[in-house]
Amino acid sequence: MKQITTEQLLNELKGIYTLELVKSKLNVDTKKAIYLISRLRKKGYVKTKQTPSNMRVYDISKKVARPSYSFIDILNVNSPQKLNYYDDYIVHNKKPALEEVLLYAIKSKDIRKIISCIGLFKKINNWPLLYNLSKKENLQRQVGALYDVARTVIKTRKMTKRFRNLSLPKKTDKFEYIKDKYNSKHFQEIENKWKVYIPLNIADLEDYRIFKKY
Repeated sequence: MKQITTEQLLNELKGIYTLELVKSKLNVDTKKAIYLISRLRKKGYVKTKQTPSNMRVYDISKKVARPSYSFIDILNVNSPQKLNYYDDYIVHNKKPALEEVLLYAIKSKDIRKIISCIGLFKKINNWPLLYNLSKKENLQRQVGALYDVARTVIKTRKMTKRFRNLSLPKKTDKFEYIKDKYNSKHFQEIENKWKVYIPLNIADLEDYRIFKKY
């Protein structure tokens, strides 16, 4: 295949494509197809999506795409356990704070997302933002409990005293669930401290132990 300009490439590939369709349309091998898609993506002409069947598709347009950020992708970057879900929450233009992604995972009540969000505590350092976001959702105790769970398997950024003091339960507070009807066999001390039932056990976090040295 001769050298092709960006304009020619856009004219050829305008629309929705899989990698195999790109190879067939341009009569190129896999390596060349990936290179050409990457060329267009770097200039903002490609939106990458994943179907429910875990197939990657490319929406190619002459119109420069707005930057988009997938919460699932951010979780995957920070977790040894990768999620293969279809992107169910994407924001445009402004990259979301890790504190927002953490709350997204907790609110989902999805066990795999909750396991994935444990890794975010390695990098979270805006505790005032996290407190304000979690307070709006009444999830301060859930955040605190998962933070203490994270400390058992990875190195974390230090929680501020203010966050901890404002979030710890009162004597009159009742126990709450992160996911209904799920509690832990191994983190009962943390559960009692925060009055939050934790839907995780040690085996769920085994892969995180490889992170602890970093």
